[in-house]
Amino acid sequence: MHLPDGVLSIPVLAGGALLTTAGVAYGLRRLPFTRLPQTAVMASAFFVASLIHLPVPPLQAHLVLNGLLGLVLGWAAFPAIFLALALQALLFQYGGITTLGVNTFNMALPALVCGLCLRPMLGLGPWPRICAGFLAGALGVMGSGCLTAVSVALSGEDFLSLAFLLLTSHAFIMLFEGVAVALIVNFLWKVRPQVLGLPPNLN
Repeated sequence: MHLPDGVLSIPVLAGGALLTTAGVAYGLRRLPFTRLPQTAVMASAFFVASLIHLPVPPLQAHLVLNGLLGLVLGWAAFPAIFLALALQALLFQYGGITTLGVNTFNMALPALVCGLCLRPMLGLGPWPRICAGFLAGALGVMGSGCLTAVSVALSGEDFLSLAFLLLTSHAFIMLFEGVAVALIVNFLWKVRPQVLGLPPNLN
């Protein structure tokens, strides 16, 4: 879902840049100083996960974990994802500089929605917590895939087939991502539930 330079039209690039700027600014405003280390760790996890590529013909898909960032960070997912994508673009040429705004928005908005909608389920018990993790992982990928496909499709009819390929290829990774995030959430609840905003586990 790293869109490279030269694929998107100028209006789409400008819109993505403006929306991302607003999201990052608001996310930083809502980020307490005490949560900076946690945000840095989650940004690092997102950075590394995106480098793990899985062969999903005809494209290469990769882990995203944006749903997990949304559950843990909320609005801070915007600056965390922006920083990780910027480093990937600069260090590994994943994505592009001009598409950084669009790529960030496409991954951060579904993360935020998953966090706002599913975070209340984390304190309802084991099975709701696992379901919240699975849905965050799966829906985070689906949302990012849909937004990426829309971004490409809005840039011209010539890219409609590419948009369809992007959407279908990431549909296959939704299940894997959902299971992975569910396992991570369950692990965090056992070892450090404070990360999920839950009280210490006394069991």
